[in-house]
Amino acid sequence: MYVDFFKFKAAPFQLTPDPRFFFGSSVHTRAKAYLTYGLDQKEGFIIITGDVGAGKTTLVGHLLSTLDATRHVAAKIVTTHLDAENTLRMVASAFGLEQEDADKATLLSRIESFLLAQHKEGRRALLVVDEAQNLSFETLEELRMLSNFQMEEVSLLQIFLLGQPQFRRTLASPDLDQFRQRIIASYHLGPVNAEETQEYVKHRLRAVGWANDPEITDAAFEEIYKFSGGVPRRINLLCSRLLLFGFLEEVHHLDRDSVMQVAEDLKEETEQVLDHKSDDMVSKLQTTLSAGLRSADVSDIKKRLDNLEADVEHHDFAFRKALVMLFEYLSLVNGETKKKDNA
Repeated sequence: MYVDFFKFKAAPFQLTPDPRFFFGSSVHTRAKAYLTYGLDQKEGFIIITGDVGAGKTTLVGHLLSTLDATRHVAAKIVTTHLDAENTLRMVASAFGLEQEDADKATLLSRIESFLLAQHKEGRRALLVVDEAQNLSFETLEELRMLSNFQMEEVSLLQIFLLGQPQFRRTLASPDLDQFRQRIIASYHLGPVNAEETQEYVKHRLRAVGWANDPEITDAAFEEIYKFSGGVPRRINLLCSRLLLFGFLEEVHHLDRDSVMQVAEDLKEETEQVLDHKSDDMVSKLQTTLSAGLRSADVSDIKKRLDNLEADVEHHDFAFRKALVMLFEYLSLVNGETKKKDNA
C-alpha cells in the first residue's frame, strides 16, 4: 500500500524488532557500551531493562549481529510463566538439543556437553532470555547454575536477561543475593528525547529509500514525540499509521494536523479495546474474589500486581477498577490475618 505509494523499498516502521533498523541514540549507545563491556568479561549475567517497546530486543539483536559467527553461538528464548525445568527445556531446544521425554538430570547433562563441545571448538555460547520479568526465583536460580558451568576456569555460558522495569524489583529480593553477585553489567533503557525522535524517524525512512516523500514538517515531528513519549515502538506504530493516512488521503505533505488526526484515531481504538478488556477483567475478578481466597494466595496476587503495574503506566484507565479491587481485597486478607495472629 503506502510502500509503493511513497516508492519505499520496504516498510520502515514494522513493529517486529529488526537489527537492521538499529538507531544509535544516546541511551541506546550507552546501553550498547554496557553490553560490550559485559561481553568482554566473558562470564555472568548482563541485564537490560526498559519499558515495553523501548528497543531492548533490537539492541541485543544488533549487538549479536556484529559478532563473529564462527566464534560465537547464540540462542534466544522468550519466557512465559514457566517453571525451572520447562525453562531448561526451552534452553536445550534453543541450542538445538533433544529435550523431549528427558528428565532434568539428562537435560543438564546434554546442555553441559554441548557447552563443552563449543568451548573446545573455540566458540563462546551466549543465551538471550527475553521477557525476563516473568521468571520465578526458582528459574533464575536454575539459570545461575547454568552460568556455573566451567572448563579450565573459563565460563562456558554467558546470559543476557531482557525485562520490563519490574524485573529490577525481582532482582532486589534478598532471596537472590547469590544471583546478584553474578551480574556483570546492568542498564535501564529509557526513551529517546525529542531531537532524537526526529532523527530516529528519518533514520528508518532513509533505510528504505526515503527521498523526502512524504515531506514531514518540524511541527509534525514535535507532535510525534508528544504522542509517543520517545518510546521506539510507539513511534513505529504512530508513523506507520501516519504513512497509511498519507496513502489513503493521497497527500505527500504531513503536518501537525495530520499527526494529531492519526493519534486521535489510535487513542479511540485503544480506548475501545481496553474498555472491553477492563470490563472482562473486573467480571473475572468479581467471580474469583466472591469465591474466596486463602491468605496463602496473597503473595501470588502481589506478584501479579507487579505485572499489572507495568501496564497501568500506559493504560491506567483500563486497569484502575481491577487494581482497586485487588488492593481492597489484600487489605481485607491482611486485616483478617492480623486478627487471627492477635487471637
